[in-house]
Amino acid sequence: MSFDVETDVFNDLSPSGHFLALRIGFAFPMFEQNVLPAEWVQRYSAMGYVLSDPVMNWLYAADTDATRWSEIALPDPRGVMDEAANFGLSFGVAVCCRDTGPQGQRSFGSFARSDREFTDPEIEALTHNLKTLHDSLLPPTNLTKAELEALGMVKNGLLMKEIADLLGVSEGAVKQRLKNAKSKLNAKTSTHAATMATTYGLI
Repeated sequence: MSFDVETDVFNDLSPSGHFLALRIGFAFPMFEQNVLPAEWVQRYSAMGYVLSDPVMNWLYAADTDATRWSEIALPDPRGVMDEAANFGLSFGVAVCCRDTGPQGQRSFGSFARSDREFTDPEIEALTHNLKTLHDSLLPPTNLTKAELEALGMVKNGLLMKEIADLLGVSEGAVKQRLKNAKSKLNAKTSTHAATMATTYGLI
């Protein structure tokens, strides 16, 4: 799935790298970006650190907040943070935001540098930009049942004529429904719109 996600601010403020997970659903985020040092990513994965990483544990427990890694008061029995420092990840900040309501999706980021702690203004900038990205990927709520039905058929590989025959409408009507859906989803093609609708959990 491809989104136009601007991450320049994150690159500028976290010179040692960052990890983003935007709009995490039941299992996977809608968008994920990992630009932490490749050697650390490889080591982290090989050792299965994700379950014992205090930063990740904090991010999954938080609702909407930001904190420096050094302020996270969670156990680190495997010494993940000390080992991260060996890869230039000495200082960091964790940022989390989520939609309101019990079913709201969350997004989070972990940002790192090697030279000093993040300043309060930098943390505010990271938080603001994460929230902006989170909100920009909010699923649209104005697609009609007919538009979603047509997208579902596109997803299943049906051709325009087949969709029209199954729905009992003209091909022109199907084209209009798909045109409306593409506009609402800001998609380039009907297939792209169907993919986006699937990612959003709409079909």
